[in-house]
Amino acid sequence: MKKTSIVNYVVILLLVFAGILFAEIAPPEEGGVLPDVILSLPDEPVHQKYLGITENKKAFHISEIDAEILLIEIFSMYCPYCQKDAPAVNELYDKIAQDGNLKDKIKLIGIGAGNSPFEVDFFRNTYKIQFPLFADGDFSIHKRLGEVRTPFFIGVKIKKDGTHNIFYTKQGAIEDAPKFLSLILDKAGI
Repeated sequence: MKKTSIVNYVVILLLVFAGILFAEIAPPEEGGVLPDVILSLPDEPVHQKYLGITENKKAFHISEIDAEILLIEIFSMYCPYCQKDAPAVNELYDKIAQDGNLKDKIKLIGIGAGNSPFEVDFFRNTYKIQFPLFADGDFSIHKRLGEVRTPFFIGVKIKKDGTHNIFYTKQGAIEDAPKFLSLILDKAGI
């Protein structure tokens, strides 16, 4: 084999390896599935009950949440858009919680990208968030979700067998809770 051929093969292999090594993870897309995300069990019994995670365990998979529809907000305590949108997200939660047909079907959670438990608690207390929020201080979940900007919303339909599919993604604030809820119901086929 010629020396130039060997050099070409080595260069191609290095480029392929570099592409694999430095490839970015794509954000969640409609029709796709979430990566296997594991969350710590919330300390508050009311949040455990809300999620339907009643077994005595320290962590759980998102697909174990007892809901047909799961809305995930990726937020940050430091994100001014998340702060401004918090009242609309609270209104969304209230509308679902007050609707007898929806309250057991649709659940909300928030994941604080780069936020410590202290920062998540500060956000929860400042904006009076009633649904479960989870810290992601090391960005591990955020990285697995494609390092999306905040706020970012993901709608997931969870099937009885634990499989799921993403039916909605949106970067940016929801602003209008009733319109957003109508859109989610329409996209989820409820």
